[in-house]
Amino acid sequence: MLALVLLPAMFGNDGSDQPLWMAVAITLLKVAALVAFTAIVGARVIPWILDRVALTRSRELFTLTVLVIALGIAVGSARIFGVSMALGAFLAGMVVGRSDYSLRAASDALPMRDAFAVLFFVSVGILLDPASVLDSPWLLAGSIAIVLIANPIVAFVIMWMAREPFRTGVMVAVALAQIGEFSFILATLGRDLGLLTHQATNMLVATSIFSIVINPVLFRAIDPIVQWIAGQPRLRGYLDRPRVIDSDAPPPEARAARHAHRAVLIGFGPTGKTVARLLKESGIEPTVVELNIETVRAVREAGCDSVYGDATRPETLVEAGIASARSLILTSAGMANSTEVIRAAREANPGIRVLARAMYLRELPDLKRAGADTVFTGEGEVALAFVEDLLLNLGATAEQIERERARAHEELFTARPA
Repeated sequence: MLALVLLPAMFGNDGSDQPLWMAVAITLLKVAALVAFTAIVGARVIPWILDRVALTRSRELFTLTVLVIALGIAVGSARIFGVSMALGAFLAGMVVGRSDYSLRAASDALPMRDAFAVLFFVSVGILLDPASVLDSPWLLAGSIAIVLIANPIVAFVIMWMAREPFRTGVMVAVALAQIGEFSFILATLGRDLGLLTHQATNMLVATSIFSIVINPVLFRAIDPIVQWIAGQPRLRGYLDRPRVIDSDAPPPEARAARHAHRAVLIGFGPTGKTVARLLKESGIEPTVVELNIETVRAVREAGCDSVYGDATRPETLVEAGIASARSLILTSAGMANSTEVIRAAREANPGIRVLARAMYLRELPDLKRAGADTVFTGEGEVALAFVEDLLLNLGATAEQIERERARAHEELFTARPA
């Protein structure tokens, strides 16, 4: 980001005769003003706007609002403060990311992200000039060596000096062994300023394509490399340096035991509140998933973990810790797309136990087929309550009441209503 700010100031030709240090200083002041405006005003105004939009419960309006905010800040940054739109979009993302709406904004933006990713790869292919690549093979080889060899080595050395695990260092090194979208933003700026020739830009495109193709292969090689290093005690002792452990921090076993049994709770109405209280009293840590931001904040203030987002989005369930949870409890009756939530939970955690709530008995077969272990319905529970109350007033014994309840339960919950 610093390069986006300094390059126009240092190499731009705006027709003025001001010295370089003054141009850089003015640019830095503009950026500082933009950051301060975004951090102070944006941090107050944007969450306020998103609060009002979230109250409408409209997914489309929320996604559109986030997009308008991002584009508005990006364009305003370029028009008012004279910086690049990329920097403005980055700052807009930081403001939204620091709010309670970060997870929902990220999950709702996934379709747009996928569309832009397709356009990115298409544009990269269009920009490539094969003839220019064949004219300078050594320049291409040098560019590839910098991206695939020099850059990962530097990244790994930094992780090694920070005493990160060997596997983490290798993963970071491989992740950085490619050219991303930001490099193209810099290249475009450099070409506009006359710093990069057509040939240099074409080499960047060719290197990017090569690194994108080879990167999945490198990721598949991580596990074999880690396993091979594990079989070399001396080499492992040198490369995998353990970090100094804080003696005051609880051991990993204690932290794992404290959250050994977790449950993900969808909805926090009267039923959800009761279930969450009983779970906490039983030593089970619940994580509440809600689409009401005020409820999420209230749950967090009460000392309970909570995630703001749409439970039908797999990203929301992952954020709630579905992979390590033992139970998923859908406490809202008539929730749209309950079957999608159950299927997504089953994919992330096949062994999870799913308890679902439905409004009508006719919904039971679909929820069962989706993977729910137990389904409770309003119709069925009301019928059972009627049976128990009638038998109690007729003078039936506890054994008779229990027998008739079991019979009614069998008739209600094993039937397959049309």
